[in-house]
Amino acid sequence: MSVPQVSQGGAGDGTAPGASPGARRTPTRRRLFDAAVTLIAEQGFSATTVDEIADRAGVAKGTVYYNFASKNVLYEELLRDGIDLLADSLRQAADSTTARGGTRIDALDAMIRAGLDFIACSPALIQLYVAELWRTNRTWRATLTSVRGRAQSVVEAVLREAVEAGELSGELDIPLTASALLGMVLVAALDWQSFQPDRSVEEVHAALSRLLQGRVGGGGQAPPA
Repeated sequence: MSVPQVSQGGAGDGTAPGASPGARRTPTRRRLFDAAVTLIAEQGFSATTVDEIADRAGVAKGTVYYNFASKNVLYEELLRDGIDLLADSLRQAADSTTARGGTRIDALDAMIRAGLDFIACSPALIQLYVAELWRTNRTWRATLTSVRGRAQSVVEAVLREAVEAGELSGELDIPLTASALLGMVLVAALDWQSFQPDRSVEEVHAALSRLLQGRVGGGGQAPPA
C-alpha cells in the first residue's frame, strides 16, 4: 500500500515549514510512513513501537529518530500529509471540472469521485484519520483540527461559488453541508472497503452522486452513467 507523503514542514521534519515537498519525500520517509500506518492500523497506536516501525521499514531505530523526534511526531506528520494530499486531490478535481465548463454541482460530484479514488489507494490512512477524529487526548489534536479544516475548506469554497452562481440556495448552511459531504465520502468509502469490497468504485460513486444531486443539487434524476 502506498501512503501519501509529507507536504508540510513541522517538528522533527528536518526542514522548515513551507519547504519544498520534494525535499521531504525521501524514500526513507516513505518507508517509515508506510510502516507506521500499516502497523497502527493493524494493532493500534499505543501498541505500536518505534522498534516495530523501524523493523517493518527495514531501517535502524536511529533512522526513525533522525527523521522524526518521536513516534507522536511521526504520526502527526503522517496525518498532516495524508489529509493535505486528500485536500489537494479534491481541489484539483473541482478545478479541472469547472475548467471544462462544468457546473459547481459537477465539481462537487468530481470531488466525490476523487475522494473515493484517494481512499481506495490509502484505506488504512483514512481509517486512522476517522478514528482519531473521536479522540480528544492526543498531542496532535490541534494538527488534526487544522488539517480537517483544510480539507473541509476546499468543499466549502465550491459550495460558496455554487451559491454565488445561483446554482444552490443562498440559505444553504455551507460549513455544515461541507462537513456532511466530506463525512459522507469518508464513511461510505470505509464501509465499502470493509464490508462491500465486491462493489466497484463506479457503483459507490453513482450512489453518492445520486445523494448529492437529490439532496444538495435538488435534482430529481440520477446522473448519467
